[in-house]
Amino acid sequence: MNKLYLNQQTINAARLTAKKIADSVQTFIDQHTTISVERALCRMLGIDGVNALDIPYPNIIVDHIKDNADLSKGVAHYLSYALAEHKHAPQKIAEMIDQNCLDLSQYDKLEQSPHIALLTQYLTPQLNRIKRQKATRETMQLKPSKTPLKYVIVATGNIYEDVKQAVAAAKQGADIIAVIRTTGQSLLDYVPYGNTVEGFGGTYATQANFATMRVALDQVSDDQNRPIYLVNYASGLCMSEIAVMGALERLDMMLNDALYGIIFRDINMQRTFIDQYFSRVISAYSGITINTGEDNYLTTSDAFLEAHTVLASQFINEQFALNAHMKKSLMGLGHAYEIDPAMPNSFLYEIAQAQMAREIFPEAPLKYMPPTKHMTGDIFQGVIQNALFNITAVSTDQTIHLLGMLTEAIHTPFMSDRAQALKNAQYIASAFQDFSKEIKFDENGMIVARAQSVLSEANQLLSSIKNMGLFTALENGVFASTKRQMTSGKGLEGVFKKHAVYRNPVLELMKKAMAGDV
Repeated sequence: MNKLYLNQQTINAARLTAKKIADSVQTFIDQHTTISVERALCRMLGIDGVNALDIPYPNIIVDHIKDNADLSKGVAHYLSYALAEHKHAPQKIAEMIDQNCLDLSQYDKLEQSPHIALLTQYLTPQLNRIKRQKATRETMQLKPSKTPLKYVIVATGNIYEDVKQAVAAAKQGADIIAVIRTTGQSLLDYVPYGNTVEGFGGTYATQANFATMRVALDQVSDDQNRPIYLVNYASGLCMSEIAVMGALERLDMMLNDALYGIIFRDINMQRTFIDQYFSRVISAYSGITINTGEDNYLTTSDAFLEAHTVLASQFINEQFALNAHMKKSLMGLGHAYEIDPAMPNSFLYEIAQAQMAREIFPEAPLKYMPPTKHMTGDIFQGVIQNALFNITAVSTDQTIHLLGMLTEAIHTPFMSDRAQALKNAQYIASAFQDFSKEIKFDENGMIVARAQSVLSEANQLLSSIKNMGLFTALENGVFASTKRQMTSGKGLEGVFKKHAVYRNPVLELMKKAMAGDV
């Protein structure tokens, strides 16, 4: 597929440069851990629940070590010593720490733990559960859709109301249900526990909420005789932990992008790159499709002038995912239809951008986002903008198609708004079903010229980022016209350089499994 006559040498050069950028950051990642990675390890050991003050036990263990010993040695060092001495399961160890019956700092000065293997008996049930969930997901994947998967959002704040709306949307034709996270949860350095019924602009991401929605969507999937996919967010300060929870409860897709957290949530770049790596290893092992956040760049910068930054970020995100052992078929790289509708030939430019992404990343389940920046509250204009977006999605063979709402910029969509969006998308998907096979582009025309220009600019930008390093590029505001500092932002205090005795048996076992050694 080369309708745009893209220069393969330029694509190869851009991909190689992106690899060098990602590998440079990977060197830093491999040398560090974070409190959220260590808490995720606790969860993989079966540690769950909260104490009398609603503090999660993973936080209790990690904070205890951080405050009283050297966390750079990793929780595996301390817990393995405690297991060898006390013969209790990790959950019991956590409860003993909470009750001040055990102080892990007594193991701080000891040599590298010879007892790490004791953790395997507690990791194995969780790893097996994730394997079973992956197998179930693969069994439920029926024949692939001929047109983009229709993705809609529920966001009531109450998980039980979310279930009702999700089931209704699935019955109306939705393929993917995304449960939007409550405002600000990405900045919480703990994961709430249990089912929740209060949230602002969304619903808390908790393991219990994941399980509740999964049961409901499995039921409607059986009723509809087609898979209904579940999405949530493995992002923010608890990115690593939420990835574990999603793997255990069989989520199908998770929004997962360090660059998004850095730029739009001011999460420290050191912290979130480390967390992203661990969470992507989890997703790769679990067969969960990630969704990246390049679409958001165009909400703060011009979609025409900054289109090359979206492509450059997609190249970089691809390489970060490959470093985490992720197959290209799980990389839901993001982009969006955010061009100013007043611009002449705006539709042609969007076709060029979407088709270019499809040709450069042919195996990726691209995530295509609807117009938001230029939605004004004029619902009739909004329907037209969404229709053009839907046509672009089908005509360029996008995979994950988040539907636009006619009431965008007015209020949280009603169920009727969602139904209208699905009707619009279904009509266009049917009417344009094989259109992509029929159309060709003029080699000397505007669409081809635009795509080639964006590719060339992205390649030049990647070379510039390689020369300065990604951390410096983010400090300079290369993406989304937003500057962030390497030594500021939320969560920096949770970053630790690994001690010589550090071990993370979850990473070791998963990477070994994906390498085909077990």
